[in-house]
Amino acid sequence: MNVQTARDIDKTAPVLLVERDGPLAILTLNRPQARNSLSEALLVALSEAWTAIAADASIRAVVLAANGPGFCAGHDLKELTARRADADGGRAYFRQIMTICSAMMQQIVSLPKPVIAAVQGVATAAGCQLVASCDLAIASDAAKFATPGVDIGLFCSTPMVALSRNVSRKHAMEMLLTGELVPAQRAYEMGLVNRVVPAGSERTEAVELAKRIAAKSSYTLKVGKEAFYRQAEMSLSAAYAYASEVMTENMMARDAEEGICAFIDKRKPTWEDR
Repeated sequence: MNVQTARDIDKTAPVLLVERDGPLAILTLNRPQARNSLSEALLVALSEAWTAIAADASIRAVVLAANGPGFCAGHDLKELTARRADADGGRAYFRQIMTICSAMMQQIVSLPKPVIAAVQGVATAAGCQLVASCDLAIASDAAKFATPGVDIGLFCSTPMVALSRNVSRKHAMEMLLTGELVPAQRAYEMGLVNRVVPAGSERTEAVELAKRIAAKSSYTLKVGKEAFYRQAEMSLSAAYAYASEVMTENMMARDAEEGICAFIDKRKPTWEDR
């Protein structure tokens, strides 16, 4: 599906498009007229999509893309501001939205399948958080990234969580304190994205990468992704102890036995995903 402009999409269209491409699920943020800002409806749709994908064994990898010129402008500030008329000034609703958003971001990390962001345009605030929460990211050379909350008096505290787990502290603090846009190439140098490609090819590149990964044992990918994020929060000795146990259990899996034998026999392995 080609990227569409805002005027091409009716306001009644789904806020999230879900497609299948063989073993892949392709999710497309579909609020281009609002720069794909994370409205409550879009947050819920994303959460429901991750839940469905986690339960579908036929889906082996996911590509997260967006329609329109911008990838994602973060939270829908108009939607949030409208709730200041609530009796509590909007406090309960703000807490609800931040809780829903944080849970949705964590679903990406805990999803037992790799998620690759295809970033065609600007990703700011919670949009930058969304990119940072994905396992991998392919960016157009026209893409830019920022956590500009500081410019409007709202520090990007929740985007900070994902950002600071992707780039160094100094780089994260510079983005958070200045709010300035970071070009795609600089984002690559900082470690926020994996590759920078010519504008218009980011989705194709992400799909091709996802298909290569999807050709691996889904059991092995699940074990590896979970272990990666768990050990990253541990001390060095605890991480090695944990990883040793994971590798021991992984060695007992059928696909590990098949993969090793196939390597020794110089043949292509046949995965059973167990």
